[in-house]
Amino acid sequence: MSDSLRIADRVFHSRLFVGTGKYRSNHEMARCHAASGAEVVTVAVRRVNLTDKSKESLLDFIDRTKIFILPNTAGCYTAEEAIRTARLAREVGLSNWVKLEVIGDQKTLFPDNAGLLEATRVLASEGFIVLPYTNDDLVNAQKLVAAGAAAVMPLGAPIGSGLGIQNTTNLRILRETITEVPLIVDAGVGTASDAAIAMELGFDGVLMNTAIAGAKDPVLMAEAMRDGVRAGRLAYLAGRIPRKLYAEASSPEHGLIGRV
Repeated sequence: MSDSLRIADRVFHSRLFVGTGKYRSNHEMARCHAASGAEVVTVAVRRVNLTDKSKESLLDFIDRTKIFILPNTAGCYTAEEAIRTARLAREVGLSNWVKLEVIGDQKTLFPDNAGLLEATRVLASEGFIVLPYTNDDLVNAQKLVAAGAAAVMPLGAPIGSGLGIQNTTNLRILRETITEVPLIVDAGVGTASDAAIAMELGFDGVLMNTAIAGAKDPVLMAEAMRDGVRAGRLAYLAGRIPRKLYAEASSPEHGLIGRV
């Protein structure tokens, strides 16, 4: 079955997006990327060596023939910082795509909605393919789409928390309402079942970092996440049975021996 994901001008066959932070080593990161089957890897522009070619960079451990690098603006707390960081990524040849983060609170890492909307509008007008990280607010998500976002990435729970999907109601509303662009759950996933739940809700993909990098066996968790995303997607496409309060026999009673 062909079931690809299109965002702007690119088509992906894996719906799992992964990050590059918190790994014990760059070699471990590369093994996890391979095990995950991910075709998109996010890189924090402000935390990577982009200019000094004499020093090792995590970019050296990403196979760019197989993996598309998605720069992100992690660590930016204003629209101006995020816009400048995205422009830098484009200038050094990383990409004109950006996972846009404008953080509003240092403790929770929740986004600044106003700053995120402003940065989305500016970058989209400059030809960037903008994928904003946002909260699970339908109204703000709609504004981001209107501002030119190529996809919207609502959080499942706070970044790095591992709490799993905390508000399925809001995410279901987002999925039912926003159909113009892909929706990707970003942040909060802790294990494979969390990824499967996100996909069963009808989301187009899941982005994660800490859940893999922080696991006891990151490579094995990367495999589990790969399979969890795929299982959730297949279950969504298959269509689950309705929930019922009472039991219903798996086999019909008509024709049973001793029944008339």
